[in-house]
Amino acid sequence: MKKLFLTLAALAVAPAAFAQVEIGLKVSPSISYLRTSSTSATSFQSESSKFSFGGGIFMDYFFGENYAFNTGLFLTGKGGTISYLDRNPLSMSQLPGTRVEQKIAIQYLELPLTLKLFTNEVAPATRIYFQVGGSLAVPVQSRINGEKYYTDPYDNNNQTSASSHVLPVDANLIGAVGAEYQLGKSTKFLAGLSYHHGLVDFDRYFERTRNFSDVSIKNSVFSLDLGLKF
Repeated sequence: MKKLFLTLAALAVAPAAFAQVEIGLKVSPSISYLRTSSTSATSFQSESSKFSFGGGIFMDYFFGENYAFNTGLFLTGKGGTISYLDRNPLSMSQLPGTRVEQKIAIQYLELPLTLKLFTNEVAPATRIYFQVGGSLAVPVQSRINGEKYYTDPYDNNNQTSASSHVLPVDANLIGAVGAEYQLGKSTKFLAGLSYHHGLVDFDRYFERTRNFSDVSIKNSVFSLDLGLKF
């Protein structure tokens, strides 16, 4: 019994022996695009991507020599250009609608909750890491076609805030790979690539205001992650 107790105590103390917090800053130039789906009547399509520049502060909490919980707070740019078939809601015509493009730009405040797995040194002072998990985000600024307000194309007196077109929460799956290089006793440089797969249909305009059916618009982002740990 005594040996069992000592074994359990050792297992409980082991993570604390590795517990270490590393804090850093990261910048992330990124390419984002919008994944769309809809019925053939409106035929939503993704047309082009959007370049953004984000960044913020992050923390790696090591609970083992090669394992860390990662979180932080980031400003992240998302969006892209979509197109769809539009028809005057006052018209009784059954002719196909006109294809219209709309450029959507959203800036999010994002909280990642991920696990980072590190290899042993693959070169002097260099380790590879793999990162998996998710994130929660809230939009802090939105623009439609470069403007904070969107004018109804069929009613110039009807303006809506671009932020009202976007659901006030987003969730993402995150996958990343990169490398860390030890620059000094407590300073590390990191570089990696990450993909953020949006899980939430953020549209609050086409179905609610235009009465389109079964429209889904979701975010996708590819980022180059560059950072320093202190």
